[in-house]
Amino acid sequence: MVGNRRAGETTMSVKNGASTDSSAGGSTGSLRAVLAFSLGCTFFAYAFVQRVAPSVMVDELMRDFAVGGALLGNLSAFYFYAYAGIQIPVGIMMDRFGPRRLLTFTLLLCVVGSTLFAFSDTLASASIARAIIGGSVAFGFVGTMTIAAQQFSPKRFALCVGILQGIGMVGAVLGQAPYRVLLDVTGWREALLWTGGAAAVLALAIWITVRDGERHTGGGARLLDGIRFALRNRETWLNAVVGLSLTAPMLAFAGLWAVPYLTTIYQIPTREAGALASMLFIGWGVASPFVGGLSDKIGRRKPLVIAGVLMSMSGLALVGLVPGLPVPLLYVIFFLTGVGGCTMILAFALCRETTPLWARGAALGVVNGAVTGSGALFQPMLGWILDSHWQGVEVAGARIYTADGYQAAILALVATNAVGLVAALCLRETRGQQLA
Repeated sequence: MVGNRRAGETTMSVKNGASTDSSAGGSTGSLRAVLAFSLGCTFFAYAFVQRVAPSVMVDELMRDFAVGGALLGNLSAFYFYAYAGIQIPVGIMMDRFGPRRLLTFTLLLCVVGSTLFAFSDTLASASIARAIIGGSVAFGFVGTMTIAAQQFSPKRFALCVGILQGIGMVGAVLGQAPYRVLLDVTGWREALLWTGGAAAVLALAIWITVRDGERHTGGGARLLDGIRFALRNRETWLNAVVGLSLTAPMLAFAGLWAVPYLTTIYQIPTREAGALASMLFIGWGVASPFVGGLSDKIGRRKPLVIAGVLMSMSGLALVGLVPGLPVPLLYVIFFLTGVGGCTMILAFALCRETTPLWARGAALGVVNGAVTGSGALFQPMLGWILDSHWQGVEVAGARIYTADGYQAAILALVATNAVGLVAALCLRETRGQQLA
């Protein structure tokens, strides 16, 4: 399939689902495309390990840096400050330079950030390290979507995003209970060094395997036009709000505060709490490919998004409003909340289908910035809510928060889902067709 080329647009040939451009490897293009996409997904999974790892070292970080919930949330959120803040430039750079060089370089930069974090003795240096890590892995999601867009049919885009999210959730699970096992064996600083080493190995694999498709060749004026279009497009912002509302429970609650919540309120050991918190990621990861595939098959996006927001909101409301739930039921609720949250992948498909090619990188950057920005906003916000309810109790230098504090924090996420529901109801249904 060969698309018509307008000014600033990319011509891409697709055969049997993979690019036939010479850069894809000629007759072996299909295999190379699959391998390249798989490595991109692995990068995204690695980003999630880095993203959620602080959730299983909360006590150690509070003790070693002598901080409370708000400051710890801010430290963890430096990852998201950098990640979200760079998303529009990431989209533009990916259009212009391609994923191969950018993914390789940024993984090597992540090695630097991980090493700096491991050797940090002050909150300031640890915060800088988290920002370096966040800014470097910020290229993983958009880079992998770029690989998918260059190498596969547009009809498979939602499915590819679903697979990408699903594999990303594998990283989120690995960053919980399994990462706590590594931390118990080596200590949190040594665990970070091992994590940095993994980035170096992945960088080498990507450099060897990934080949760039045709890159955007428009001038600076065309790039600015893309940014202006994205920022003025109503659908860009509606999809951004939906994505933010669905991702906030995962990044802010499951990604940082769920483990201390479960260990404090339900008296669950840290490893088991990490496993239980992982159920939200597992639900997200298992359902994402199916949601993407189902949406592509039925040609509908909006109904699935609305259903997902309602499911996420209902699960969080149960956890926040009903005390003393049986632990087996919590496993089910966390899993189903993750299933609901995964429908945010359709925000990227809707954004893509309501944006012309020359503005797509910027628009997807805005949406992804909002999605990851939810962590930057809500991790410290929930920490502040917890601090405001703190009654002065500490154990081994770590603050112990009250049930009322956790309830208020969870209900703040329910309110966020409600805002996302309003935005979802206002979305434009594309029926899987390119409308711009």
